[in-house]
Amino acid sequence: MKPKVYIDGKQGTTGLQIYDRLAQRSDIELLLIDEDKRKDVAERKKLLNAADLVFLCLPDQAAKEAVALVDNPNTRIIDASTAHRTNPDWDYGFAELSENHRNNIVISKRVANPGCHASGFIASVYPLVQRGVIPAHFPLTCYSLTGYSGGGKSMIAEYEAEGREACYDSCRIYGLTLQHKHLPEMQKICGLDRAPVFAPVVGDYPQGMATTVLLPWVDAKLAHEALSEHYAGQALVSVAPLGGDAPMIYSNALSGKDTMRLVVYGHEGQTAVTAVFDNLGKGASGAAVQNMNLMLGFDETCGLSL
Repeated sequence: MKPKVYIDGKQGTTGLQIYDRLAQRSDIELLLIDEDKRKDVAERKKLLNAADLVFLCLPDQAAKEAVALVDNPNTRIIDASTAHRTNPDWDYGFAELSENHRNNIVISKRVANPGCHASGFIASVYPLVQRGVIPAHFPLTCYSLTGYSGGGKSMIAEYEAEGREACYDSCRIYGLTLQHKHLPEMQKICGLDRAPVFAPVVGDYPQGMATTVLLPWVDAKLAHEALSEHYAGQALVSVAPLGGDAPMIYSNALSGKDTMRLVVYGHEGQTAVTAVFDNLGKGASGAAVQNMNLMLGFDETCGLSL
């Protein structure tokens, strides 16, 4: 019998992207809610409990409320919101971090899908801490450039509006309080003593992300060797040759893909690591589908764009 899958919040950007990756698959049964009932709590509860696996593509509080509606002990949940990413009762959905992370996802009933900016930061930093290249107290700085689709439908509308203001032609730095909502998961998952200084940036292009971590006093060759060894053999995360594949890094290079590529560059005394990926791919919906594949026993790349 095919596993039944329900997307709660299919109308949002992440939900639509998940649906696009699942709609043509013949190995699952997609449960769909009638358009006029998508805010009907009783109808949603029925579908949430009828599914073998549920994607929650909702704001944080709504995601918590949706979890409370599930009373079927066999229903497994992947939450794409921020709500459960540092909750010890939930498994963090980044399989490439370690065999333990991967194995936990496979058997988990509750998986928290990583944040987009957090994915790039954690992919770079977690292995370096685990392998002793940098200590947990290392003073980390990170900036992350994303396409405007990362802001959901409202931001997409802003950037694609006719007659928009000229300021949208440029990049814009936000999160000026330095308290971005992805910081708690960045710190916890990497085992850091303190959160990094983090500056997110939105660019005038739809999809793609380049998350850069700055590492003073670190030998670039040593960092590259550690990351290359850590991700060797992974299907969805790879490491470019030291210095990169080209003289420049473009943040939309993997737009439309569900993979991530780490670029390490610098010299003996200074290093930078840039994670290049699609904010809607490995940064959101692609990662969610990868986690579903692992949880349901499919090949992890099934339905994904490599």
